[in-house]
Amino acid sequence: MLDRPRMQRITGEAQVVLGRAGLVDLRQAGSAKAMLPRTDADVPEVVFLNTAGGVTSGDRLDYALTLRAGARATGATQTAERAYRADDGPGRIETVLRVGAGGHLDWLPQEVIAFDGSDMVRRTSVDLTGDATFLGVDSVILGRAAHGEVVATARLDDHRQVRRDGRLIHDERLVLGPGVFGGNGPLGTARAFATLVLVSPGAADALAPLRDVLPKDEAVEAAASAWDGRLVVRMLAAEAAPLRRALIRAIVTLRGTPVPRVWQSDV
Repeated sequence: MLDRPRMQRITGEAQVVLGRAGLVDLRQAGSAKAMLPRTDADVPEVVFLNTAGGVTSGDRLDYALTLRAGARATGATQTAERAYRADDGPGRIETVLRVGAGGHLDWLPQEVIAFDGSDMVRRTSVDLTGDATFLGVDSVILGRAAHGEVVATARLDDHRQVRRDGRLIHDERLVLGPGVFGGNGPLGTARAFATLVLVSPGAADALAPLRDVLPKDEAVEAAASAWDGRLVVRMLAAEAAPLRRALIRAIVTLRGTPVPRVWQSDV
């Protein structure tokens, strides 16, 4: 019997270093790219892109964004990242974010769209130095409702860690697998969910204004809490569009400026 041919796998690496005056270094290879578009924003924006359009078995993408002392920036992805059917193990995305003393990073990647049969492993590591601050978002959509897609089985292993001066201060790991999806699973009828994390000495002060803009209807379930210099928001929705709108309102409230231009289109 002939062996099944091995599919070509994608790899890519994009690294950006910014200082107070702007770009210090940019390196990219393979399917991972990084761009610094011209914007009207007060801080630079770094936009990462997977030119392959998504990940499947054996794919590997590495992104890195470093802000030197005093630098401020926004990081985003150009589009939603798509996790396609994977029959031979997971695809991987590794992201390393470093923020120097006195710096601030808004890390605002767009959604992961997980298709039926997909398998993705993501690791996001955030290293803060001194009084550096950080705002990060993570959101997942199960298929595309407008296309009639149903996710009956998929796997997502998503681990996010934040350290300050080497000490672990925030650690979240989400693992979704068989039995989670569908009306009888833990997610119920939800097709979209998100987490927003602010790490800052003043995080608790942002809680009341944030709660004022969280959705009060049944389209999106949302809750927020703050403790030990962290504010965490969680959202869950049956559809992607209302969750995205609620997430944008929360992001704008916390950062005080509009979301990056690449966000300004519906999924």
